[in-house]
Amino acid sequence: MITDRGRRTRQEAWQRAVLLTDDGVPIEAAYEPFGPLAAPPAAPPAGPSPSAPAAGVSGPAIVVAHGFTGALERPALRRAAAALGGHAAVVTFSFRGHGRSGGRSTVGDREVLDLAAAVRWARRLGHRRVATVGFSMGGSVVLRHAALYGAGTEAGAGAGALEAKGGAGEREGAHTDAAVAVSAPARWYYRGTAPMRRVHWAITRPAGRLVSRYGLRTRIDARGWDPEPLPPVAAAPLIAPTPLLIVHGDRDPYFPLDHPRSLAEAADPSSTELWIEPGFGHAENAADAELLDRIAAWATSRA
Repeated sequence: MITDRGRRTRQEAWQRAVLLTDDGVPIEAAYEPFGPLAAPPAAPPAGPSPSAPAAGVSGPAIVVAHGFTGALERPALRRAAAALGGHAAVVTFSFRGHGRSGGRSTVGDREVLDLAAAVRWARRLGHRRVATVGFSMGGSVVLRHAALYGAGTEAGAGAGALEAKGGAGEREGAHTDAAVAVSAPARWYYRGTAPMRRVHWAITRPAGRLVSRYGLRTRIDARGWDPEPLPPVAAAPLIAPTPLLIVHGDRDPYFPLDHPRSLAEAADPSSTELWIEPGFGHAENAADAELLDRIAAWATSRA
């Protein structure tokens, strides 16, 4: 549909794609250009190099990583993407095992490869600067991705952090220029709240995985982690000098405030900010337009 002023609707300006991760999992993704007159850029299969923008593409892009049981089409993610889209082009995608993406969820482990594929796609579309914004599980993925693919990659590799299953060539073009982790855990296996005990039941028990598959449309890998991925709190100090923003609500029912504070204490203070948001609950479902607007402004100014 074209409006009476000849403008494309935002929905029409979307560009859809199926991205292939470094371990061969197909990931559904969508690109929403910035601005009311924007049209979707042409991206050949191989894509231009990250240093050669496609015609008509400028400014930063924000790649959004949803929480556990989320997906590209879920209303909460679409609302978050719309708010972030007031500042930049936006790439959304469904993690493996979620939505129409292939594979099974590893609950934050190999999802780093999904985010890397989405960031790489944003750069192939022509964006020189890319920020990542992740919620809950997606926040932990954003932290580990920034450590494994960013400026701290070499230090991380020396510390055994390259459990991301990607070599140096596969990391090319997949780094982030600024990272935002919203409602993210600091450590694995946390069961200190009732919501997290329910999440662990859904992940670790056959009945829980069945409920997740048919009730929540989330397919979970039953094999568990081998080896255990780098914990977010161990990834945090490897992110510098990439700018990092940690956002957490004082009413988060999943992770208490020691999680964001641990992350901030572990990270480099010269490149890290911590926002404790009064009255904010958990992840994209609870984030209001004002908070998302501030997050987008921070991300685009840093990236």
